Amino acid sequence: MAHDGVPTAAGDGRVPAGGLGREVWPANVAYGGIGAAQSDAAVAVQRRPDGGRTVIALDALARLRERFPEAELQPRRRVLAPPPVNAHTHLDLSDMPFTPGRYEDFVRAVIAHGRAGRRGLAAAERGLALVRASGVRAVGDVVTDEAVMARLLAEPDLEGVAFWEVIGPDPVEAERLLGETRERLQRFLAWQRPGGMRVGLAPHAPHTVSAPLLRGLAGLAREGRLPLQLHVAESAGETELHRSGSGPLRRALGAWLPDWRPSGASPVRYLADLGVLAAQPSLVHMVEVDEDDVRLVARAGCVVVHCPRSNGALGSQVFPWALYARHGVSVALGTDSLGSSPDVSVVREWEAARALHGAAASPAQLVWSAVKGGARALGLRPPTVRRGDPFGLLLGWSEPVH
Repeated sequence: MAHDGVPTAAGDGRVPAGGLGREVWPANVAYGGIGAAQSDAAVAVQRRPDGGRTVIALDALARLRERFPEAELQPRRRVLAPPPVNAHTHLDLSDMPFTPGRYEDFVRAVIAHGRAGRRGLAAAERGLALVRASGVRAVGDVVTDEAVMARLLAEPDLEGVAFWEVIGPDPVEAERLLGETRERLQRFLAWQRPGGMRVGLAPHAPHTVSAPLLRGLAGLAREGRLPLQLHVAESAGETELHRSGSGPLRRALGAWLPDWRPSGASPVRYLADLGVLAAQPSLVHMVEVDEDDVRLVARAGCVVVHCPRSNGALGSQVFPWALYARHGVSVALGTDSLGSSPDVSVVREWEAARALHGAAASPAQLVWSAVKGGARALGLRPPTVRRGDPFGLLLGWSEPVH
């Protein structure tokens, strides 16, 4: 990848040799956004009189070399694909120190960081600059401040979803919080611009939002056709909390959950029983799951967002890639917050996933997740590059491979 983790236009800065003609750009993985990504593939291009390049084919390298024997062979890239999508981040945590360690300690640190007044527009602005610099053009951000929501919906260089976060574990407060959220949504929706970011809802997690509030928020999402996103099954402590009401997460959140009553089911089953999965939320983390959980997710058609570096930093279980693949669940990639991940580069997230999963997940599958899976998680039309399109729409996710 590029030294700073930023994908770049594959042909930038190169002077066409020999005037008009054709080139073949090989890559370990090439993807135009249609179908599956291809390994050991290439993109054939036609040079134009203005110095630009036009895509004429994307196929296996051997076939393109046979079709265009006269074409000039260019340096190999690790990946040629549309820009990746960051399907989950927390831009307003961009001033939070990187805090690897136990998940429960991280939760305490996030709460303390927020109470200190360090979440807000200034932090989100810094995070937004980092996202733009990473080469991403589509992002899913969890928002906790109305000023941040207004800023994201006015951002001209990004598309995606600004998910308004709702927390409310006390069922007595559910009706009031639901009414406040409905009022906020009406205000936020008036700020949307065509082609810009959309408004979504983010009930924080199954244990920090009461059952009646979860049902109500899912209903609001269905009613307004709003994207929905939740943190789910992130730690072993979360599973223990839901099954028995005890464990390290209960101790960490005791003051927040004084009247918590466990359902006795997994967090995923709990959401399914409440009807929340029927609203097809994107489900973030999802590492503490079994086959029954994954079957429920597949049946509902939910996309799962994988954050490998954040999960690794917080000691979570390894994401069960093969299990999701076996059930045909779409997987996206996200960087989570800078409190649990070193940067916002989805290319580096992709490389971390490659290292984590090895032979269980091919680089081509992971490229699909970073591009099309991310678009599905945010309800976006996936980017596509076809014959006749500018070659510059495909980015090189790495320096040339020597």
